Amino acid sequence: MSATLGGSRESAHPSGGAPAGAGDLGELLGLLDLEQAGEDVFLGHHPRKVWSRTFGGQLVAQAIVAAGRTVTTPGSAQRSRPLHAINAHFIRGGDPKQPIEFRVQRIRDARNLANRMVIASQDGEELFMMLAAFQDWVPGLEHATAPPDVPGPEGLVRVEESFAGFEDKLEMFVKAPRPIEMRFANEPAWILKGTGGTLEHNRVWMRADGPMPDDPLIHVAALGYSSDTTVLDSIITTHGLAWGLDRLLAITVNHSIWFHRPFRFDEWALYATQSPVAAGSRGLATGHYYSQSGELLATVVQEGCIRHWPARKG
Repeated sequence: MSATLGGSRESAHPSGGAPAGAGDLGELLGLLDLEQAGEDVFLGHHPRKVWSRTFGGQLVAQAIVAAGRTVTTPGSAQRSRPLHAINAHFIRGGDPKQPIEFRVQRIRDARNLANRMVIASQDGEELFMMLAAFQDWVPGLEHATAPPDVPGPEGLVRVEESFAGFEDKLEMFVKAPRPIEMRFANEPAWILKGTGGTLEHNRVWMRADGPMPDDPLIHVAALGYSSDTTVLDSIITTHGLAWGLDRLLAITVNHSIWFHRPFRFDEWALYATQSPVAAGSRGLATGHYYSQSGELLATVVQEGCIRHWPARKG
């Protein structure tokens, strides 16, 4: 469950992830190498740099790996059936000081599809549950919406360069691990705030911050990890608000992803997000991942609890 308030907390502690010095991407890859704890039961660990609660993208990514490890293509003990979709719900905030148990239930195995349910828990309490659908790739009708017209990633700055001058306000982002390289194609919320402008969408180029192994499941999990970043931004930029500069609380409630075609996430993908509605202290955001060649790779829908406390006047 991800949460942001106009300040932040961070701690460091040993974990079962990658060794010190491996870099943020190396550490994420270590965290995705789940520990087998029984039949269809896996343990996931936290990175050395953490927030006060488990990052939602980490739960999504580790649950994807846990589910995928129980699925293979009939007749092949090595090749996993591709992941087609996930639907996840966040129930409680995770304690980053202890590992998370991922228990997989095999719902169905058929000729060209499989279904799994994953429940993540700590101390016997459920934190998160996810339904995962796997389906073989079969050619058929094809169409997709075109990507937005934005500058390519090569001429844009890394997101950390946009933190200059905001370090005290964006401590949570400045100190967070960054296994995913991000480059905004529009002004991020904290810079937009200074112009007095609003923006009903956000466009961010993303890729793993270095080479990744060839395992397709790890590329899918890395995209799942990244999908919990920037997706709610359009809710607040629609209202001219910014993380760190306004008193905001955002908690992910549920999160879904549909994977449309194979991809490598160590290659650039444009994450184009927007928010169709905010009501009842909840906001809905949708996003599409596009390859540099314009193919639609994945679609994301996330709902979050959004609270804003306006500054007192006078």
